[in-house]
Formats: sequence, C-alpha cells, structure tokens
Amino acid sequence: MAVIEEESPDESDRKSPEAVKAGADYNSDGYETASDTELQEDVAETENCTRSNETDASWVSNGGHGEHSASGDVKAEESHEKTESIGAEAIERALNEANDAKAEGNALFKSGLYEEALSKYEFAIQIAPEGSSSSEVRSMCFANRAACFFKLGKYEETIKECTKALEVNPNYVKAILRRAEAHEKLEHYEESMADMNKILELDPSNDQARRTIIRLKPLADEKREKMKEEMIGKLKEMGNSILGRFGMSIDNFKAVKDPNTGSYSISYQS
Repeated sequence: MAVIEEESPDESDRKSPEAVKAGADYNSDGYETASDTELQEDVAETENCTRSNETDASWVSNGGHGEHSASGDVKAEESHEKTESIGAEAIERALNEANDAKAEGNALFKSGLYEEALSKYEFAIQIAPEGSSSSEVRSMCFANRAACFFKLGKYEETIKECTKALEVNPNYVKAILRRAEAHEKLEHYEESMADMNKILELDPSNDQARRTIIRLKPLADEKREKMKEEMIGKLKEMGNSILGRFGMSIDNFKAVKDPNTGSYSISYQS
C-alpha cells in the first residue's frame, strides 16, 4: 500500500510618504500715467531687464540647468526606491496569505476533508506571488493537492498535480514518489520505475525506491509480454482477413522466438 506524506504547515508570518513641491511665479503688469522723465527711466530699466533675461536664457541654453536636472534625477531615484519598497511589501503580504491558506488546507487534510483541502491549496496557489520567492509554497501546494487526489482514488489527477509541482521544483522527492505510486496504481509500471530511478539519482540511500524497483520489475516484464501477445493476436486477425482471400491463413506462418535476443523469426509452412 502506498504511503502518502502530507506537508507540515510553514511558519512564515511578516505609507510611503510622497513629497509634493508646489511653487508659482506671479507677474503683474500695471498701467499708470507718468512724466516723460519717468517714462525714459522705465524704458531704460525695461531694457536692462530684457538684457538680463537674455543672459539667463543663454545660460540655460548652454547647460546652466544642470542643477535642476540633477535635482530631478535624485527625486526620480527616490520615487523608484519607494515603488520598489511598496512592491516588496505587497509580495511579502501575498506570500504570508498563501502560507496561511496552505496551513488551513493542511488542517482540513488531517481531518479527512480532502475536497475542502483541495480548494484551500488551489487558493494558496492563486494568491502566491510570481517568482522564486513563492516556489516553495506553490510546489508544496501542488504536491498536497496530489495527496488529496490520491486519497480520493483519482490517480490520473494525482499524476497531473505532481507534474505541476515538479515543474516548479524538479528535485521535489515527495512529488516524484507520489507520482510513482499513482503510476503503480494505474499499472504504469515502467513509468513508476522511471520515477523511482529518479529518486535514487537524487537520494542514493533511499531504500523504499530501491525495493519498489525490485518489486515492480517482474510486473513490468509480465505486462510487456502480455502486450506483445495482444499485439501479435491483433496482427494475426488482420493477417487472416487478408490472406483468407488467397486461400491461406496466418497459421501457415510460424513465429519462432530467439531465446537470446527475444526477437521473432517467421517461416512459411504449406
């Protein structure tokens, strides 16, 4: 009987101010009556201001705005750092919520509520953030869903969920073991042995995998021979349907198996 292990809950419990700078330049044009002397003084002053403005414009066009540009770069960098900080907090919050959902699924699994546990594990997978930070919780939830399906006798679904777990974590031994057990239940002995061999590659001291391979090998050989016989039987039926038109039968042909190679040779007998 296959032994299914469940994952234990993981314990992983963990505003950015914005400064807005406001400023306004205010220019007021007035209208008043003045003497000719006052007007001449005003004109002279206006010309001086015009020349000063032209000088300022020239200074800006020659790169004098570098101080303002540098200030803008600093603010942009600060804004980027704040955005990254907010993103990190959101990822950590989502990861904590995913682990909480997984823990709830584990409790339901222990109570034998496998369908309910499946929903919790699926929810944890959905809310887990993308990326390597959530690879552990996602792979564990896929593997735990596989365990639920195994308990429910849904071995095809078990294989699918284990494969999803291994896509996230290719060296997840428990997921490989569950998939091997599900393959055995479906009499996929070759596939089960392949998974057990993978386990031995990752953990050469795994006695369970070694014993399983020894136990499954004769079953795999027997199934292989049975499949060959079924295939030969179908070929005979097809051959008789064709040869019968010429007054012959497949029985006129004798297949002899080579004990050394396992291959067959065909000879005709009238």
